[in-house]
Order: sequence, then structure tokens, then C-alpha cells
Amino acid sequence: MRAALAQASLTRHRGRTILAVLGVAVAAAMLLDMVMLATGMRESFRELLLSRGFEIRLAPKGTLPFDTDATIPGVSAIIATLRTNPDVREISPVLGASIHVLAGNRDVSGSVLGIDPSVQGDYELLSGQDVAASNFIVGNDHLLNQLGAHIGDTLSVAIGYDPQTRTYSGQRKLILTGRVKFIYGANDQSSAAVRRETLEAMGGQNHDRASLFMIRVRKGADAERVRDWIEKQLPNVTAISIATAIKQVDERLSYFRQLALILGAVSLFVGFLLVTTLVTVSVNERAGEIAVMRAIGVSRSHVVEQIVIEGVAISLAGAVLGLALGLVTARYLNTILSAFPGLPMAIDFFLFQPRAAWSALGLLIASGIGAGVYPAWRAASLPIAESLRREAIA
Repeated sequence: MRAALAQASLTRHRGRTILAVLGVAVAAAMLLDMVMLATGMRESFRELLLSRGFEIRLAPKGTLPFDTDATIPGVSAIIATLRTNPDVREISPVLGASIHVLAGNRDVSGSVLGIDPSVQGDYELLSGQDVAASNFIVGNDHLLNQLGAHIGDTLSVAIGYDPQTRTYSGQRKLILTGRVKFIYGANDQSSAAVRRETLEAMGGQNHDRASLFMIRVRKGADAERVRDWIEKQLPNVTAISIATAIKQVDERLSYFRQLALILGAVSLFVGFLLVTTLVTVSVNERAGEIAVMRAIGVSRSHVVEQIVIEGVAISLAGAVLGLALGLVTARYLNTILSAFPGLPMAIDFFLFQPRAAWSALGLLIASGIGAGVYPAWRAASLPIAESLRREAIA
């Protein structure tokens, strides 16, 4: 009965109700997008770090991986120390550097990783062969497109350039054997990978060094406990677990969450005011009708419930429409933000999670209930006799 009366009231002014639902839908879309933004990048970064199963990363003391050109000396000794811990399952040392690839009269610059292909976790092989030999190199699509190169081509690769003498250092002929996708790389970044010993040989000095270690722990082991053990055993490195990395990312990107919180609160408040205004106007128009219902014995609680249902119905219809609109706008905004230079291609600013959708829906329903409370209380408190007299005179 209450739901039927609420439906009749809303359909009586169909145009106004539709406009209100559309307004709530816009507010709901913004609210969903802000909830997705507040948690999306954090969860996306976490999934990215866990995508290859490496729970701990070692960087030079006081830095994040590849934040500087600093390297970690004594790779063999570090690996021997790490292997004494039974919770350490796999160790992947990575050496980073810049490269120059000569293509005719052009010099294509990029980055290169020196890896061990048996335990590497930096890229996925899309086609061809991995770096099984010391004269093999693999590259991503951006590098191959810039070079116009194909699998099987021989590339002239150098790791240094002296602008005064106009000469390249560490130059070497390498065979392009594979096309890869770097998991942590950006779309606009030219990247390649060779064996670590190849990159060290091209450098000519500073052997047995790494820019980063990636470590897999035994299944069921406590990664934080292993991280603490590593920092005690190896004081010259910074051990970063997934939890530590997420904390540092949260600190660096806290303004995103603050922005999302502010805009989300504004959108929720706008939706609340819109529903409150519409329901209040509807109650004012039906003051005489409500007085008649009260005069024939309809209880105050019945009137309150009917009006609250109207507010919830508008909020719920707007929320459903807004969730669909929010997903569309989130995808569009994510495309724009993901094109920002230097960001890993796997990072999503707006990551859809069912929990985020349910949170937004719950907030909107609660807002709809709150929006109907004031007009419902006002309607239930109308003096019956005065309202009927006013209606009769009108």
C-alpha cells in the first residue's frame, strides 16, 4: 500500500521525477568514480607488484628501485646470504642502464635491464625467443617501432655516449630474438633486456652489481619477517615488502585520496539536497491530501514511511543509472590519466571493485532515507483541521 501510494505520487509529476533521477544519477556517477579513484590506484599497484609473485624487493640503501643510478655491489655474496634463509625461494637480481641503439643515422635511446631469464619477473615474452645467449636482446613494441626492427635483426647497441668526442662506449652487436611486454614499463618507454653478464661486460667495470633484487618467499612464509631478517643481514640495502611499498605509494599519492574524498562528499551532498528539495515540494503540493488521509485514520507512521519510500525510490533509480554512467566515465578518465608519461601501463587510476560499487550504492540509499526524513516529519506534523480548511478555501 505505501509503495503503491509512493509510486502514484512520483508518476503524477513524471517530468520532475525524471529530472530528479537524472540529477541523482550524475551525483552517483561522480561518487562511484571518486570511490574508485580513492582505492583504485592503490589496489592496482598492489596487483601489479604481486603479478609475478615477488613479495620483496631490495634496493640500494635509502632509495626506491630505480629512483637513482645507485647499484648494489657484491651480488654473489648477497645471493649466498639470502639462500641461508629457508623462507627465500627465488632470487632475481636486475641491473638497469640506459642504452643507445644505432639505426642508420639515428640514435634511439632507451632503457635496458640485465636479467637472469630463468628467474626474471620484469616482462612477458610475446613472441620469439628469450635471451638464452649472451649476444641476444629482446625489446618492447615501442623500441621495435622506433627502430623499424624485426626479430632476427642484428642491432648495434651501446650503453654510453660522449658528446665531446661523439663516440659510443660499450658498443656491441646483439641479435634481436624476442618481442616482450614490460610489466612495470610505460607505454611510451623504449625498453630492452639482455643477460646481466652481457650488460656488465658492455660496461667494462663495476661487475657483480645489481640495481634491484626481487625475491619470492616460500608459500605460507611471513614476508614481513623475511624483510626484517634481510635488513639485519644486509645493512647496505633497503628491503621493501608489498606492504611497505603500498605505504610509500599511499604517502606519495595522498592528494588523490583527499581529492576523491572531497569530491565524493560534495556529490553525495548534492544528491541529498536534490532529493530533499523534490520530496519537500511534493509534500507541500499534497498537504491537503495528506490531511485527508490523516483525518480518515491513516497513522503518522504510514505517512512517514510513504514519503521516505519516495526519497529512497528516487535515490535508488538514480544510483542504478549513475553506476552505469560512472563506469563509462571512469573508463574514459582512466584512458586520459594512464597516458601520463612515465606511468606503468598496468596502473589503473579507476579500478572497478564490487566493494566500491556497493559502498556507493549504500551511501546513496542512506542519503535517500535521510533526504525523506525532514519532509516526512513535516508532513506527519501538519495540523489536520487547519490543513483541510486551507485546502477547502484554496
